[in-house]
Amino acid sequence: MAGKVRSLLPPLLLAAAGLAGLLLLCVPTRDVREPPALKYGIVLDAGSSHTSMFIYKWPADKENDTGIVGQHSSCDVPGGGISSYADHPSGAGQSLVGCLEQALRDVPKERHAGTPLYLGATAGMRLLNLTNPEASTSVLTAVTRTLTQYPFDFRGARILSGKEEGVFGWVTANYLLENFIKYGWVGRWFRPWKGTLGAMDLGGASTQITFETTSPAEDRASEVQLRLYGQHYQVYTHSFLCYGRDQVLQRLLASALQTHGFHPCWPRGFSTQVLLGDVYQSPCTMAQRPQTFNSSARVSLSGSSDPHLCRDLVSGLFSFSSCPFSRCSFNGVFQPPVAGNFVAFSAFFYIVDFLRTSMGLPVATLQQLEAAAVTVCNQTWAQLQARVPGQRARLADYCAGAMFVQQLLSRGYGFDERAFGGVIFQKKAADTAVGWALGYMLNLTNLIPADPPGLRKGTDFSSWVVLLLLFASALLAALVLLLRQVHSAKLPSTI
Repeated sequence: MAGKVRSLLPPLLLAAAGLAGLLLLCVPTRDVREPPALKYGIVLDAGSSHTSMFIYKWPADKENDTGIVGQHSSCDVPGGGISSYADHPSGAGQSLVGCLEQALRDVPKERHAGTPLYLGATAGMRLLNLTNPEASTSVLTAVTRTLTQYPFDFRGARILSGKEEGVFGWVTANYLLENFIKYGWVGRWFRPWKGTLGAMDLGGASTQITFETTSPAEDRASEVQLRLYGQHYQVYTHSFLCYGRDQVLQRLLASALQTHGFHPCWPRGFSTQVLLGDVYQSPCTMAQRPQTFNSSARVSLSGSSDPHLCRDLVSGLFSFSSCPFSRCSFNGVFQPPVAGNFVAFSAFFYIVDFLRTSMGLPVATLQQLEAAAVTVCNQTWAQLQARVPGQRARLADYCAGAMFVQQLLSRGYGFDERAFGGVIFQKKAADTAVGWALGYMLNLTNLIPADPPGLRKGTDFSSWVVLLLLFASALLAALVLLLRQVHSAKLPSTI
């Protein structure tokens, strides 16, 4: 009898394995294909001070999903922004050639024709369009002429509105941080419960604040309704033209020339020759422009390392005298109370990173941020150079930058200590630069659907559970039979 059992064990084990195989074949599955080829998209971020090119990539079979578009590479265009070529527009197009040649190398040749290429211009071109629409048109025409010479799918060069810049930055930040929708380990999409982050962007010529709000906007111009993945979002956004870092520095310079004859935000021991034409050529300094002045004249200006006078100079940028709504941020602009956590990027990040990394100062609270600004503003030019060697280019402007960020957040936007605790200063998320460019491309290529996606590919989770239980049972039965066989083999034979 024992011999018969032993002779039946191999077939039983084979039968168990065969049963598991049949179960695996019978499990309902979805199509599982080989890893798909990548698709690419290119966005040229034509800012006021410089242009950056971002190349994004995503699997070709996942266009309507999320969490899958990432930054492939980037390139900084040498020279100033395209608005600086107002007097010779052809130079704007020529300036892009180096980065476009890099794009030819970074994107596989067989993907060139199917790769969308966009150029979006922001506040620098908005300012140029206000003062010289003909020059603005000529610059866009010149860059279009250059971009169409490349084998990509060029889809236009245009000037973004401040509202678009703010909303696309908000979309980028929350997309990268997976706040809209997330892919779970069980093979299903789910909506995270953490909510969305507000976004604050400080560019060269404008600054934007965007966040989700539940209260209706008293100013409809600042409200945006979005539907992403089946979820409705009511978003407040506003862009302040002339409140970007470079334009703020120009306005402070104009005020220092007229009010003091020295610059309280510059470090003592620092001096330079200021060309009046450069100071007053911007629409942002138009209100401070003298009726008569020699645009080719140069004026010598020195710093005084005076944090109190610098704070007064910065405070003059904000007006709180009137508000036609129930509440305002500054300059009579409606803003609901800031709500939730925020990510601050672009120049916000660079200024705060200088304070905490280069200067070694704590900036975790508004009080610490203010103290850090005062500390920087008290430094002489020699002390700053000794403390931060090799950063001469913007070193004299960090006092003004830090004082402006502190004033903008606390007095302008109304962050208190509790709300400021929820602000993170960040340059990248998921190895991708935070800014409006990715959100812009996602919108124009329809990579974010209005309706929620269903299941992605793979076997149903419940089927896997049943299979695993049956397979475990088969293995356990085979193991028991094997142990019995071993035990029987050890017993002495009986006659």
